[in-house]
Amino acid sequence: MTEFFDISSFKNIKCDVLGLGVSNLPLVDMLASAGAQITAYDKKSRAELGGAAERLSALGVTLKLGEFPPSELCGDVIFRSPGIRPDIPAIKNAVSRGALLTSEMELFIKLTKANLIAITGSDGKTTTTTLTHLFLKKQAERRGIGNCYVGGNIGTPLLSKYKEMTPADFAVLELSSFQLMTLATPIARCAITNLSPNHLNWHVDMDEYVAAKCNIFDDNSLLVLNAENDITAKIASDRLENMILFSSKKSSYETIVPLGAKNVGAMFLRDGSIMFSDGNRECEILSVSDIKLPGVHNIENYMTAIALTYGMVDADIYREVAKTFGGVPHRLEWIANIDGVDCYNSSIDSSPTRTAAALSALSQKKVVICGGSDKNIPFAPLAEALNISDVRLVVLTGESAEKIHAALSDADVDFEFIIEKDFTSAVHLAKSRAQAGDALLLSPACASFDRFKNFEERGEFFRSIILGLAGDKN
Repeated sequence: MTEFFDISSFKNIKCDVLGLGVSNLPLVDMLASAGAQITAYDKKSRAELGGAAERLSALGVTLKLGEFPPSELCGDVIFRSPGIRPDIPAIKNAVSRGALLTSEMELFIKLTKANLIAITGSDGKTTTTTLTHLFLKKQAERRGIGNCYVGGNIGTPLLSKYKEMTPADFAVLELSSFQLMTLATPIARCAITNLSPNHLNWHVDMDEYVAAKCNIFDDNSLLVLNAENDITAKIASDRLENMILFSSKKSSYETIVPLGAKNVGAMFLRDGSIMFSDGNRECEILSVSDIKLPGVHNIENYMTAIALTYGMVDADIYREVAKTFGGVPHRLEWIANIDGVDCYNSSIDSSPTRTAAALSALSQKKVVICGGSDKNIPFAPLAEALNISDVRLVVLTGESAEKIHAALSDADVDFEFIIEKDFTSAVHLAKSRAQAGDALLLSPACASFDRFKNFEERGEFFRSIILGLAGDKN
């Protein structure tokens, strides 16, 4: 099937669009304006789609609603929503007869004239993407040249804006494994923050998950990798060129960069500062004391974002952002102090590694709320992280409560843990058991879909309970 490098080339092309979510609705509008013949599929009913159904029908779009995913596809181009596996029979059959399988994100990547920077990984993607965007945006404002956009797995869909983008602009993308699963257009400048077991209720195994993440780069990409993560370190040792490696544990170029590497830079900590070395010269980039966000994981997020923008951003911009950036909501977000207890919302923590990072950033005794929907990942690492983190109590809630309870029992941890399936009751129980000077932390180590639409809704619900409790004290 022919590749597409201009939207006008879709005229009279049969296109199947799977899913009418936030990003695919603008895609359908654009394809319709180009004269494509569109069939759109979604699990929602016509009533659930509301006005969108009427508008799409008026554009000439054929809607096939209810039964989803479809059993058969007839288009020449298949646009897959990220949550739909590419190996469902309808897609496999369409590809075998010659259809092109792609996505809204890949079309944007092909069409935009902006310089692309992309970030993926198991943890830290959103904060790193946000920092990278902030750095480049401030630099563009200082020079008065170009704009900086942010999108992908966060922000607003970018496809509808591609025509306004110029070669002087940047687009910073956060990309998930679901989006990367079928990406055939690697990014020239990209990062993998770290890799650990995640989304194994969707991916068939860890190998598939890692392979999806690796679609973000090819041999020509400048690739930023975490030298302290076993999987990304292995990628670095196999690649050996055109990389920047970062480490929050080592303090010199020689201890980070593999022997035989060429055109490889290193970002590391020394004497309280983030340093960069190209193997010949070193320079200080940023004092850790300037970083407002707590935790080593946020130092690593800064390292990643600095590595992605190194040479393109004035050093004082890094310091300016570090001193003022308070973080992204739902990521170790302080909500209130109630009776001497600091309450933190880290609803984004949907894996044990994320919870471990949040725990390490807080120095107080902790009461932790864990649990949610099960992604089929092991909880032994969660038990280990909790056991070394000065925890007073863990309240387990949601679908995975019993599974985490079993992992904690097997680990013979030295703190108390209780199951309270109802989320609201779990928060109230945690608050009642926290003591003055403690931190109460929502860090689920699980996805949210057993009760909530997404982690944002979970975090907002937690915030409302905490603020309600705080209000009761006023």
